Amino acid sequence: MKRFEAKVRQVIAQMRVLQKENDDLYKELDSKDEELKTLRAELAQSKTDYNNLKLAKMIEISDTDIKESKLKISHLVREINKCINILSSDTEGDNE
Repeated sequence: MKRFEAKVRQVIAQMRVLQKENDDLYKELDSKDEELKTLRAELAQSKTDYNNLKLAKMIEISDTDIKESKLKISHLVREINKCINILSSDTEGDNE
């Protein structure tokens, strides 16, 4: 009978150790779940920030781009004016 009581005490002691370990593992699992939730939120925010930055870069116009565009437009306007002058002089010559 004493041997049986000793075995029961051992089983109870081992059960308490396993319960403590189980509780610790559940706490660690809860902690990891929170960490995962936080990391997912950070990832979602980073994706949003990245997409916003990409969009901003696509629509960003720098000063050099504006200057180059103005120069190209000015050049095109001069070319058009030359063509108009040539056409005007040709039509005046035909009327005479």
